Amino acid sequence: MIDLRSDTVTRPTPEMRERIARAEVGDDVFGEDPAVNRLQERTAELLGKEAALFVASGTMGNVAAVTAHTRPGEEVILDEEAHIVHYEAGSAAAFAGVQFRTVPGPAGAFTVREVEERIRPDDVHAPPTSLVCLENTHNRAGGTIYPVEEMERIGAFARERGIRVHLDGARLWNAAAATGVPEARWAAAVDSVTVCLSKGLGAPVGSVLAGSREFIHKAHRVRKMLGGGMRQAGILAAAGLHAIENHRERLADDHAHARLLAETLNAIPGITVEMDRVQTNIVYADVSGHRWSDEEILRGMAEREVLFLSLGAGRIRLVTHLEISRADAEEAAGRLRETLG
Repeated sequence: MIDLRSDTVTRPTPEMRERIARAEVGDDVFGEDPAVNRLQERTAELLGKEAALFVASGTMGNVAAVTAHTRPGEEVILDEEAHIVHYEAGSAAAFAGVQFRTVPGPAGAFTVREVEERIRPDDVHAPPTSLVCLENTHNRAGGTIYPVEEMERIGAFARERGIRVHLDGARLWNAAAATGVPEARWAAAVDSVTVCLSKGLGAPVGSVLAGSREFIHKAHRVRKMLGGGMRQAGILAAAGLHAIENHRERLADDHAHARLLAETLNAIPGITVEMDRVQTNIVYADVSGHRWSDEEILRGMAEREVLFLSLGAGRIRLVTHLEISRADAEEAAGRLRETLG
């Protein structure tokens, strides 16, 4: 079975399991877990931030960030296709009490001008704009990379206006691997950033939220409110440390495998891939012109032991990851050609 549904389906490697088994642990609620503390310190170093906080998921990290940055009744500017909008169960509304002002954009990367146009006036009738959220890489846009220069422009503009900026950097590791721009430069443009350990890096659980010491102190309280205080969490943090130390450089392989699959799909009659959007490890394909519907394609390929997702409306998604080798990608490409061509 070649599973291309998500880069979250990976299992710990033997080396990662060994690191987990040897993890030195303590009670993290008391701040006494050595592995958690090291993971937080190392991630903060990589991102150029003062401090970091281990959280159970990217969603927890994002809602903690939004809550720590805002007050109820304020407004957040973000892309209309953002993960925070679509896949986080309304958590920002439920816990932070904020409302969203969304920006339409074909690739998830709006400009500083579009931010400026959406800032509310200082008027008693309007919710004050207090936060901008960016996403890099952008999931629903197909793993596209937010240009670092535009992020820097947005960050500088927001600072002038007293507005904070948070980056949902679940796949920031992929952006850094694809461009050669270090994670710290992307993170320098924003006040806080969430990075995921359980996607491209292949750890079983967890994300890390980073920012200033003051911000992390606030976010830590929110994590507690969300039930995110874990005890001997070093067992999980050890996996994250192994992933950060050993799996970042190999992300380029995932990108190459995604390109191979995208080229294969794009050559099949009735299927179209916007190749300029295949920048990292995610491939979206429009199959509306194919003789089979997206659900029929999904079932047909599952019978050939290739799994991916249908998003409806004639769209499918394939994601490469740690467990997909070059041979797997080539085999999947062959089965796609044979079955759908």
